[in-house]
Amino acid sequence: MRYWKILWIGFSVLLSLSIQAQESVDLFTDLLAEAQLKWTAPKDFKPTPIKDNALLPYEQALLNKDGSLEIRYAVRPLKRLEIEYNDPHNAAPEPNHIFPLLFDTLTGNLSGGRHSPSREYPPDQTKKYFNADWAAASVFDVLPDFKTDHSQVLLIALHKNAVADAYVLYLFNDYSQVKAVINTHLSTLQFR
Repeated sequence: MRYWKILWIGFSVLLSLSIQAQESVDLFTDLLAEAQLKWTAPKDFKPTPIKDNALLPYEQALLNKDGSLEIRYAVRPLKRLEIEYNDPHNAAPEPNHIFPLLFDTLTGNLSGGRHSPSREYPPDQTKKYFNADWAAASVFDVLPDFKTDHSQVLLIALHKNAVADAYVLYLFNDYSQVKAVINTHLSTLQFR
């Protein structure tokens, strides 16, 4: 039942999360300020070019020294969120209530609907690691349309009520090789 509800809402809600084109190199910094986020650049990582993709545009990308792990950041302030909802009862969802469904839909889109185990963080860990009101993680094989040399992704989704959604994507080929590095850099993006 939950699956059909998610699918129905996922297809019924046309979500415009596009960040308006901005030539500024400060786009990521501007979005961090608007979304009340603080970002700590992980040590031993260097910026890598952003690759256009239709699946999930992002504003910052970093690569570790040996190329085994890429981290991508996407920030979506809620005031930029536009919801077009086709419901005969005119019961449009409230932005602070749709983030779990957006996460499920995003995971489905990025994984091509294939197996993508996920879990929500317990409230105490959500606060501790991200200072967020809600957080979840999912791991899956990434589609080639995502424009990466890596085959798998760990997607972390964060939500702060009335403020923003943010996504951190850890791209890799071998989880056992990068697990310790991911755990070290899990809290590089946090709400203030």
